[in-house]
Amino acid sequence: MNQSLKRLAYPYLLWIFIMIVVPFFLVFLYSITSNKGGSSATFKFTLDHYIAFFSSTNFNILSKSILLAVQTTVLCLLFGFPVAWIISKIHIRMQNVLILFFILPMWINMLLRTYAWQIILGRSGILNYLFSLIGVTFNGILYTDAAVLIGMVYNFIPFMVLPIYTTLIKIDDDLIEAASDLGASTKEIFLKIIFPLSIPGVVTGIIMVFLPAVSSFAIPRLLGGGDYILIGNLIEKQFFLLGNWNFGSAISVILMIIIILSMKFMKKSDEYKSKGGGTLPW
Repeated sequence: MNQSLKRLAYPYLLWIFIMIVVPFFLVFLYSITSNKGGSSATFKFTLDHYIAFFSSTNFNILSKSILLAVQTTVLCLLFGFPVAWIISKIHIRMQNVLILFFILPMWINMLLRTYAWQIILGRSGILNYLFSLIGVTFNGILYTDAAVLIGMVYNFIPFMVLPIYTTLIKIDDDLIEAASDLGASTKEIFLKIIFPLSIPGVVTGIIMVFLPAVSSFAIPRLLGGGDYILIGNLIEKQFFLLGNWNFGSAISVILMIIIILSMKFMKKSDEYKSKGGGTLPW
């Protein structure tokens, strides 16, 4: 029986090898080889592409991308946790309706959702019109860091709300009632019961927001303008505009390392789940 089950897994292993392992190997191979004057790599080992990245302004782009992803993640957590908590405490039918409201926009193409923010944040947009009604001059914030951050938070906050909500609804209300009966304040209940028990959902939400935020390129281009470059835009530029596959592959590998480290962080959170609380493993 075990042998037959193993055989059923072979097609999936083959698919993983072809679609994940082979592309990653090719990207890594391009990142450590040179390509001088031809369409194919010479397979001459070199680390020049990595050295060039860390010794140029491109490293600042990586730092800016990570900083923006961290800001996006923090804002999604600050706004997402209260929303998830409120949803988890209302009637079950209303819970389903509100969760559906969060899921429905995700069915719409992200480009269309981001284009809508261009209309809202532009100089002649809705936000500018609302400010004009109260006599405030507003030139719009489109093509600024703030516009990109708003677009990031809007697109990725459902990935924070949903896992936190899933964790909060599993918390036994008897624990909260018992703590309240024993004289615990609202602050103590939150810090010692609610938040510790919701950490698995929080960590999952952090990972689900940070990973797409750090590698995003469509949102920065649409809301930040053509000159607004993050690490995702830089990779796209190297591959599709400059044709520098070797340098683009090196940047991709660096980004993959960041993602893998984030996934390791997520694995640590799974260890925390299996322990059922207690001291965080990191």
